[in-house]
Amino acid sequence: MELIRPYRGEKFFEIEVCGLRRRLPIVQVGEGVWIASNAELVFGDVEFISTVSEELARRASQYAPEVIVTPEAKALALAYALSRSLGHSRYVVARKSVKAYMGEVIVEEVKSITTKEPQILVLTKDDARKIAGKRVCLFDDVVSTGGTIAALEKLVKRAGGDVVCRAAVWLEGTWYDPENLIYLSTLPVFVEEKAEET
Repeated sequence: MELIRPYRGEKFFEIEVCGLRRRLPIVQVGEGVWIASNAELVFGDVEFISTVSEELARRASQYAPEVIVTPEAKALALAYALSRSLGHSRYVVARKSVKAYMGEVIVEEVKSITTKEPQILVLTKDDARKIAGKRVCLFDDVVSTGGTIAALEKLVKRAGGDVVCRAAVWLEGTWYDPENLIYLSTLPVFVEEKAEET
């Protein structure tokens, strides 16, 4: 599949993952940039979440991860199902803001393709203790530029965890090295067609 393609006004993009066919709406995320949005799938499609998490667990199991670490919020249902498929009793969520009840925290800045401003990822000290000395699988629903995965990796290392694998349902675009990722399918990024010079 061509991972960077011209946008020609399409409203939807058809996908097939683990034998499941779905239609994703195409949404603009920046000046001259559109993506196929998976929000409806990952926020409620039980069949999709269950099926892909079982396949991801099968592929990740060779690395024997002891805990899944995922960013808030789109990947949460998938991280729960993936953790359950791996037989884990808990997973750890890197939050996107600091709350008063958190106490001492570890913070990393991140910039992703779907956000206009830099964000932060936050681990509480309690979550850091769940990671320390453990074999960690970093998980997100989509990896595009790799900014979120890189920030997660820094957080995990600061917490004393050992990153043994990185996983996602989709690799999006051409920025991230696919050799460093367990993924099930790809998504293109759509860019504005440049007018031909005369």
